[in-house]
Amino acid sequence: MTPRTFGLDAIKRYITLKTHKIHALPVAILMPHSGCNCRCVMCDIWKGNDNVRQLTEADVRDLLISFKKLGTRWAVMSGGEALMNPNLFRLCDILRAEGIKITILSTGLLLSRYASQVVTQTDEVIVSLDGSEAVHNAIRRIPKAYQKLRDGVRAVKSLNPRFPISARCVIQRHNFADWPNIIDAAREIGLDRISFLPADVSSEAFNHPDTWTEDQTEAVKLAQEELPQLQAVIEKLIQDYAADFAGGYIAESPAKLRRIYDYYAAFYSQADFPPVRCNAPWVSTVVEADGTVRPCFFQPALGNIRQAPLPELLNSPAAIAFRQNLDMDQDPICRKCVCSLNLRPTIKVG
Repeated sequence: MTPRTFGLDAIKRYITLKTHKIHALPVAILMPHSGCNCRCVMCDIWKGNDNVRQLTEADVRDLLISFKKLGTRWAVMSGGEALMNPNLFRLCDILRAEGIKITILSTGLLLSRYASQVVTQTDEVIVSLDGSEAVHNAIRRIPKAYQKLRDGVRAVKSLNPRFPISARCVIQRHNFADWPNIIDAAREIGLDRISFLPADVSSEAFNHPDTWTEDQTEAVKLAQEELPQLQAVIEKLIQDYAADFAGGYIAESPAKLRRIYDYYAAFYSQADFPPVRCNAPWVSTVVEADGTVRPCFFQPALGNIRQAPLPELLNSPAAIAFRQNLDMDQDPICRKCVCSLNLRPTIKVG
């Protein structure tokens, strides 16, 4: 993207934020496959594996028409497990031919199999890492999940040592005490960076039912009596891994890690939920494997790309009204959000 076209793009993004009508959409999150090859304790996506849905080449070609109109520069392949779609790399080729950056979010279990295609047909991979080997395997509930992840990362790095592979880790009841070992494991595996977020225990995202049972929720969020230990773990991390914070190996600042404590403490009225500063519904969209369009992972659907073009869905009267009236300090979904996006118009994407 040239400086001149980026300047026009930035203006469109400013106008979008002011008018609530989408004139530019820098980021699109696509879900190429609805199933998953893990059975994680904090996620129910795998429970839909008997009813698999997939984005098709026709879907992506139609989306590309919309992306060109809206200046989309970055496609994040989420899921489910994106690598389970047998046509994934064809979809990547279609998008990359138009200069769109491709990021794959993955469990890492299939990286070894597709290492060559990943290196040559995508731009970045972000894997899920939940703990040191035993903890990771217990959370993923897949035999040798850690070993397969490690082997996959190393297979990619053997082909291109500079290919970017980072990790994200959901901190929850099963792994918070293992937190220092998670950072050490990331280095042992060969990852370039790691980031952390708390577990979503309150929305319908990730194939959760309308409401999790109390037992399901309690199995993931920390118990009240565990909060002091969580706080102690965080403070020791900040002290012991100061160089990793300073050098950016840990993506978040110490202040942001302390927000994870606040998030869990808020369930017991011991803190406020961390304030959310997010413009995801104005700068991105989520397209699920069946074509459903959402303003973000967590908010209700706006329609389906198999029934109407993406710009029409994003700029329907209902969608514009949603953005106009969204008060993140009061909205019950936003207040407990674990995965916000705040992308300024002047930040170049792609």
